[in-house]
Amino acid sequence: MAEYQMQESNLPNEEGKTTFYPRMKLWNQVDLEYLANNINYASTFTPGDIMGLVRSLTQEIARQMAQGNSVKVDGLGIFTPSLGLRQGKERETGEEGSRKRNSMSICIDNINFRADKQFIEETGRRCILNRSKLKPSRSSQKFTPEQRLKLAQKFLEENPYMQVADYCRLTGLLRDSAAKELRQWATQPEAGIATRGRAAHKVYVRRKETVTP
Repeated sequence: MAEYQMQESNLPNEEGKTTFYPRMKLWNQVDLEYLANNINYASTFTPGDIMGLVRSLTQEIARQMAQGNSVKVDGLGIFTPSLGLRQGKERETGEEGSRKRNSMSICIDNINFRADKQFIEETGRRCILNRSKLKPSRSSQKFTPEQRLKLAQKFLEENPYMQVADYCRLTGLLRDSAAKELRQWATQPEAGIATRGRAAHKVYVRRKETVTP
């Protein structure tokens, strides 16, 4: 479930007046391997097949754009190459006698993407929003590692398991940092945290105390 925050913004040409607009709270960033593992559970394709296909697709899209084409992927959107000047090169001024830029001075500096309407609608249908209780300025620097561990332990006292996304919400860490720290806690018996499941379905649970005979 996603969350949103209301961001304050000054109104243009209206000094002293502000307005608020909704902004989705992004907890983390998932990568191709994560997507491939999720797709694997609902298809007959292996994660390797999925990752190989996506990489082949991106390479072909790049090749087509390099030849001067825009690329439309139905249900996803349109990719269009954008040109810029190489670092250290100045723009043409159009003045008489000024230097003109040749192909050696110009490069692909960005790829513009316009999402397909169907893609936007599909995302909207799957999105259930709650208003975030956290302030927009919240930072992972607010907590020390020891404080983050206590937050995780308290969470597991009140819930049967914890996902990486839960730890991101608790601590303000980005996904990669949160996942790395959770794995670290799980290797330390004194932290009281263990893992259950694997890959995209891995969760963190309270470590069962071993009874010494």
